[in-house]
Amino acid sequence: MPFVRIDALKAGPERLDALGRAVHDSLVEVVGVPENDRFQVLTSHDGVRSTVCYDDEYLGVRHDDDLVFVSLTMRSGRPPELKRALYRRIAQRAWEYAGTEPRNVFIGVTENESVDWSFGDGVAQYAP
Repeated sequence: MPFVRIDALKAGPERLDALGRAVHDSLVEVVGVPENDRFQVLTSHDGVRSTVCYDDEYLGVRHDDDLVFVSLTMRSGRPPELKRALYRRIAQRAWEYAGTEPRNVFIGVTENESVDWSFGDGVAQYAP
């Protein structure tokens, strides 16, 4: 069960939804996440009361105000090749679904263990 946070500057509801779908569809295709396993927080920052900060050319990648931050929290154990394939697919779909150029898709993954999840009722449903 990945938990996804997406932060974007001045993104309307349609763009946020498209970005959320791009990430979810990629997780389903590449990682094998179940279709109905979509848990996301999608946030647009107005640039005044809340904003995003970035370096406009970190590691030789040119970023602009269309930069999207994708934060994935998921169980550990996936090999590096699978993660790389996931990053590529998310960037491709962000372009296809939301018009966000792949260079503007920043992805970070945090891994944890099965006991680190509760879906409600104060129970760690994945824990043995």
